[in-house]
Amino acid sequence: MLSQISQTALAAARAAEEHGESAAVNPWLIGAGVLAFLLFLLLGLVWFGGGRDHS
Repeated sequence: MLSQISQTALAAARAAEEHGESAAVNPWLIGAGVLAFLLFLLLGLVWFGGGRDHS
């Protein structure tokens, strides 16, 4: 069982090496999109909770 898992892991590693390091989408664009989404959620939370008393 363990040898079968390691053979699968080696096959996956070989497949990843064949494609090189060129990503389909720029990681900076993904990071910027996630950051913008989280900032939008933060602004929505501040807007929703604005003026309410703390409990």
